[in-house]
Amino acid sequence: MANLDEKICIIGGGPAGLSAGMYLEKKGYKNYTILEKNDHVGGKCNSPHYNGRRYEMGAIMGVPSYYAVHDVEEFAGIQHDGPQLNRNYKNKDGKVIEPFEPSKNLMKIPRLLKMKKQVKLFGELLETKYKGYDINGHRGVSQGRYDGYACTPGREKISGENPNLKDLSMPFKKFCEMNGVELVQDIWIGPFTSFGYGYFDEIPAAYVVKYLDFQTTMNFVKCNLWTWKDGTQSIWERLNDKLCNKARLNCDITKVERKDGKVFVTVNGQVEEYDKIIVTSPLQYIPDYFDATQDEKDLFSKIDYERYDVLAVETKPEDHPEISYYVFENMEPERYGHLMVYYRRWRDEVNQVITTYALRNHTGDPEIPYETCKKTVLDDLKTMKNPASAVVNENSWYYFPHVDSETYASGWYEKVEGMQGTNNTFYAGEVMAFGDMDETAEYSRELVDRFF
Repeated sequence: MANLDEKICIIGGGPAGLSAGMYLEKKGYKNYTILEKNDHVGGKCNSPHYNGRRYEMGAIMGVPSYYAVHDVEEFAGIQHDGPQLNRNYKNKDGKVIEPFEPSKNLMKIPRLLKMKKQVKLFGELLETKYKGYDINGHRGVSQGRYDGYACTPGREKISGENPNLKDLSMPFKKFCEMNGVELVQDIWIGPFTSFGYGYFDEIPAAYVVKYLDFQTTMNFVKCNLWTWKDGTQSIWERLNDKLCNKARLNCDITKVERKDGKVFVTVNGQVEEYDKIIVTSPLQYIPDYFDATQDEKDLFSKIDYERYDVLAVETKPEDHPEISYYVFENMEPERYGHLMVYYRRWRDEVNQVITTYALRNHTGDPEIPYETCKKTVLDDLKTMKNPASAVVNENSWYYFPHVDSETYASGWYEKVEGMQGTNNTFYAGEVMAFGDMDETAEYSRELVDRFF
């Protein structure tokens, strides 16, 4: 029977940590503490102010299949009330193109028709051959089974055996080629690679299809999108305001020691005692401040991440883009380090920043230095005929923690899930599901449901 009086420490005040607090509270727990190292909550949902409005340095949007985010909206009493988003496309030379319009691409009509058929086939394969593919989290996939919440409005708890799920450990490009649907990458690449999640020749298919399940992808394609007037960060700020225990900010955690059935956390030089701890901050860094076990050291050393750089720039009014633009040619591995997308949030005002996005790492290639990538992106904006007049903000994120195909296939997730609760420690956050706000929040829901 659950002990609702347990004292629980949650490390991290991003979507995963705040959602863990919310789901604990909804279950009757009130004695939890959220410790956040920054002076604000929200993590990679980061919406600074400029000229009286907020812009996005991290997450931009959601879709109707973001069921955990909708839980947060209902709990916090907020609506997705932001600007309607749309986009256009340019090639790498800055020319406006319409890649999916047959009448504008007569030579590509055969490819577009073939792609349309493959997208339909892919949807059928996911629902049949890969039944269970869209369950939140990765527990059991490398063993050919699924167990968790369905990606449906009712989010039913389901489980089963499906040996075909083992295929999801291979890189998405290989996965598509094996299933005869290689052209679906033309659709999936927009909301995947440009959003900082790596390249299809290196990232296991499981990450791609769990984030971009078929209904979510179709929402992106149709621009059936959610935004928030005060930015994605406002979701988590409002949630934090509603929690009975708001996150404590500016927490410098220097040591976590687990002994005698308790967890001792050194915060800003003071030792605090807890019964259990939920870690939603990057697991890769646990050995730096935890009394890490050898299993924790070995497993978490396998985690890699994307070097995803975001610039917020001013332009002269005459150079401000009239809409957001995707540059598909710059989303291919051979063009890593180039501008992939630039985003205009507010359509009624040119005195606002635009934000740019670039990846500067690819497996097997040297990592591009930050300043080199920044210069390339600013040069690309000139090529796009939307040159920046000033950089007002910049960030290089620790983005999308994940493991490679070999590690995934070897049962990394099953091993980590097998450690849940050991030493009164629970693991959540991005790597346990996927590095977007809904998947991490949904994983926190399931964690609380399973163990508390």
